[in-house]
Amino acid sequence: MHQEKITILFVISASKTNKKRLCPLNCRITFNKQRKQFTTGLFVNPNTWNNKLQLLNSKDDNSEYLNSQIDFIRRKILDTSRIFQLQNLEFSIDDLYAKYLGEEPKKNEYVLSYYKKYLARIKKLIGLEIKENTYQKFTYVSNHLENFIKWKFNSNDYLMEDLNLQFLNDFEYYLKTEKGQMQVTINKTIQRFRTPFKQAISEGIIDRDPFILYKAKKTKKEIVFLRTEELKNLENYDFKQQRLKTIRDLYIFCCYTGLAFNEMSKLEKSHIQKGFDGFDWIEMKREKTQRSISIPLLPKALEIIKRYSKDSNLVFPVISNQKFNSYLKEIAEIVGIKIKLTHHTARKTFASTVLLYNDVPMEIVSELLGHSSIVITQESYGKIINSKVSEHMIELNKKMI
Repeated sequence: MHQEKITILFVISASKTNKKRLCPLNCRITFNKQRKQFTTGLFVNPNTWNNKLQLLNSKDDNSEYLNSQIDFIRRKILDTSRIFQLQNLEFSIDDLYAKYLGEEPKKNEYVLSYYKKYLARIKKLIGLEIKENTYQKFTYVSNHLENFIKWKFNSNDYLMEDLNLQFLNDFEYYLKTEKGQMQVTINKTIQRFRTPFKQAISEGIIDRDPFILYKAKKTKKEIVFLRTEELKNLENYDFKQQRLKTIRDLYIFCCYTGLAFNEMSKLEKSHIQKGFDGFDWIEMKREKTQRSISIPLLPKALEIIKRYSKDSNLVFPVISNQKFNSYLKEIAEIVGIKIKLTHHTARKTFASTVLLYNDVPMEIVSELLGHSSIVITQESYGKIINSKVSEHMIELNKKMI
């Protein structure tokens, strides 16, 4: 491990001469562009002190004793630094001084190593509290962080106590310019990066929150969904190929239930239960948040279930998300749908065209989508509500003319 050279300099404090006309001798250590000065407890005659040679010129017994003490201090400091180096340990000038005094140096934590410890902890929670794909997202952050530290500081790690706003701004810049990430992805990366450092504060490893002044840049999130006419055209289109007909049906089912891909693909017959109102409901846990969701089955969704629910315990045939979206692209071209059609747009269509455009209140929409907070729903679909209000006002204006 590379370490910068340690410089040791002894200096007299001429302004603090005592009654015997002796000056205190201080020792000044310079290491990694940092300086530490401390008193040696020795007093020397300034007239016999040779600053260039770093010793006393006089040959008397007291001078020889003082010179031997100066040499002892110098060798002890150098020996202490060699111990750190032989153990391949990163150390600061404060660590060096503490070890010189016989004290145990404060254990330094480093950003990347601490984050990797956090990864090791949450890895054991896969299948218990978190999903494999959630763990992978945190792993991607670790990889970006490691590459950034090498890119910016030419180092393998970064001292945690030095973590500050500038580090975060530089990390954001790196993700944008070197990794080509969009702002929404950068915000998620920084958010996941921050997670373990909340624990570091509670453990007293760092005494301040380095993220407190960091402000994530806001992004404009456009909600992409099928309008009423587009949805009806898709429902009524007569596909000749069975694979496209199947994918269309599964997509339409999600337009009327709001299920995410994993929830749709894992939907079992046991999830469909008779509700308190006598109608069929989907009762299951949301894959992303593990919150229980209850979704009433609208006639169109029920019709599709009856079409596909056969001998298997699963309601729908198994297909990968990648192939599903690939077929949707093909479907969009055939039907003439201009938006980029993905499975996720079905969930957006459910919230927008099926619910909000039919005056279902926002709090019910939030509940049916399984959002952890109504704020999430409001942030995503607020503009759609405004659009609906505008339509009502236009109709009102016509009536008042």
